Amino acid sequence: MPRSSAVGAGEVRLLALRSEPGLAATLARARALGLDAIGHALSEIRPVSWVCPDPASLDALLIGSANALRHGGAQLERLKDKPVHAVGEATAEAARAAGFAVAAVGSGGLQRVLDAIAPPARLLRIAGEERVALVPPQGVSLTEVTAYRSVALPLDPAAGVLREGGVVVLLHSAATARHFAAECDRLGLARAGITLAALGPRIAAAAGAGWGALHTAAQPEEAALLQLAFDLCAKPRSIRPRSHRTAAAGGGGEASACGRGAGRVARDGA
Repeated sequence: MPRSSAVGAGEVRLLALRSEPGLAATLARARALGLDAIGHALSEIRPVSWVCPDPASLDALLIGSANALRHGGAQLERLKDKPVHAVGEATAEAARAAGFAVAAVGSGGLQRVLDAIAPPARLLRIAGEERVALVPPQGVSLTEVTAYRSVALPLDPAAGVLREGGVVVLLHSAATARHFAAECDRLGLARAGITLAALGPRIAAAAGAGWGALHTAAQPEEAALLQLAFDLCAKPRSIRPRSHRTAAAGGGGEASACGRGAGRVARDGA
C-alpha cells in the first residue's frame, strides 16, 4: 500500500478495538476488502440484571445494538411477541435470531428510527449502560432499561503495533474512544503518530485532540467506516488530515475525496 505521512511510514494496517463478537465480524469484513486488519478487544460486554416492565404496557421494542439481544437474558422471553425497531441490519439479524419479528430497520442512527415510528406507540428501549439520549416524537412514549455494560480492558497487547506506526485505528463507540485515548497516554504512546477513523462525530469528539489525523465516516454505519478505512489505506495520499474540531462537527466525506471506485462495501447496520 502507498505510504503517507498521515498514517506513518510503511504498510498501512487497520487496528479494530471493539468487543467480541463484533470484533471478529469487523475483521472479516475488512479482510474481505483486502485490508491488512488486526484486532484487540479493548472492552468486554457483560450483562446487567434488569426488570422487565409489564408487557401489556408496551407496543414494541427499540433496539440500538445487537448486544441488547445477546445479553438481555431471560427477561427477553416475556417480550417475544413485541416487534423490534432496529438501528440497522446487523441488529435486526440478531433480533430475528433471538426469535423476534422485526418491524423496521433503520439507517443513520437510532433517533431516526424513533422519529419514523407512527404514534401512538409505547416503546421499550433495551440498551447499554452508556447510550445516546433520545427524544421521542409527540405521541410516542419511551421506557428505557439497562441490560448490559461495557467493561474496559487494557491496551497493552496492542501497544507494540501502535509504536511501530502505520496504523489506522477504528473506533466504534465513544466509550472505546475515551478509553483508547487514556490508555495511549498511560502507555506513553504519542497521539501525533496515530491516525483514527471514527464511526460518527460523537465518537470522534470523545477521542479528544492531538492525533496525527482524525477522520469520521460519512454515515454512522460500519459499511461507511470500512469504506473510509479502504480509502485511507488504499489512497492515503489524497486524504488531508482533518482536525478534531472538523471531524467532530462535520461528519465524514473522505470517501468522496478519494473517489468511489473499487472497494465499495455493502451497507450494514451498526
